Amino acid sequence: MLTPLDQVDSAWLDDPNESRMLDQTMVLVLGQFGRTPKVNNGSGRDHWGSCFKSLFAGAGVLGGKVVGHSDDIGADPTSAAFSPDDIGATVYTALGIDPHAVVHGRINRPVHLNQGTVIEALYSDVSV
Repeated sequence: MLTPLDQVDSAWLDDPNESRMLDQTMVLVLGQFGRTPKVNNGSGRDHWGSCFKSLFAGAGVLGGKVVGHSDDIGADPTSAAFSPDDIGATVYTALGIDPHAVVHGRINRPVHLNQGTVIEALYSDVSV
């Protein structure tokens, strides 16, 4: 399934790039979770939250880099690990929204928007 995904990803990036909108558009390809590095008894792979892949492009993200590393079998991070909250903080910041803002629901109850940290390595030449 990687060939069709690669073609779709290319189209998602080519269109805004050609119209000069990629600097203002963030493109994300995210999975809900990774898969276990070992095949289970049912010939499949189970959910694995320790490592998952994602693609970030546009909105100031530096292209062509890998952020984060796993062990040789993709089981566990060997560098700084990032959480879904970190992804949220990164997206909120790209949108110009303070990821640590407090918003109020329908009954005026305060809710913290996000508890993550921006993935700064997406925007700098520093390797993680």
